[in-house]
Amino acid sequence: MSRPGRDPAQPSGPAEQKTTHFGYREVAEEQKAERVGEVFRSVAPSYDLMNDLMSLGLHRLWKRFALELSGVRAGSRVLDVASGSGDLARAFAKRAGPGGEVVMTDINAAMLAVGRDKLLDEGIVAPLALADAEKLPFRDDAFDCVSVAFGLRNMTRKELALAEMRRVARPGGRVIVLEFSRPWKPLAKAYDAYSFSVLPALGKYVAKDEAAYRYLAESIRMHPDQETLKSMMQAAGLERVEYFNLAAGIVALHRGWKA
Repeated sequence: MSRPGRDPAQPSGPAEQKTTHFGYREVAEEQKAERVGEVFRSVAPSYDLMNDLMSLGLHRLWKRFALELSGVRAGSRVLDVASGSGDLARAFAKRAGPGGEVVMTDINAAMLAVGRDKLLDEGIVAPLALADAEKLPFRDDAFDCVSVAFGLRNMTRKELALAEMRRVARPGGRVIVLEFSRPWKPLAKAYDAYSFSVLPALGKYVAKDEAAYRYLAESIRMHPDQETLKSMMQAAGLERVEYFNLAAGIVALHRGWKA
């Protein structure tokens, strides 16, 4: 006797759980933001010092380059996504002047507080929003420039974050992404040795969190390369997307426009 077939209207079992990468590990999508949050809550107090040590101060030049290519000028309205300790937001605020506005957002309250305090120490008051980059709480066409520096790789759904950044940019506005990328191939072995030996050691002795900086090295390797990120920005609806390699491709600045 044949067995009755399954009713197609009935579910076959639990829905497949979507996963994403947290460094080299696979985790459920809904867990990544929490795990990244734990990393940045841990490193927030030593974040700026570690940036100087890890990059030998080069991160300041990379951010300066981002400022120059951002098109921000007096009176500009800027959104700095994943603003962290506020280096780029501070530079934007000085360039935009009293007639402009720079809004800082981050999903991590500890990092946002570091950035807020840094700007206040220099007499700069910037609006803050504790916000998920994949669901920005701003109206369409609101900003002349939308930036994210060293934050995109930590986002769960990068394509949604890029689409949100485009949405809140005004027509003719720019979206800029400063992020670690793929270095020149002859440097790859030396860069790997530095990333997986020196960075965790610095994290252990300076930030008191070796695991956080091992995650940093892994997250860089899992981030899309220059051409892939360019394609992702185009898929999000940005036009005239281009990128500039810095430090032989260890870092890249991507820039796109909203039509």
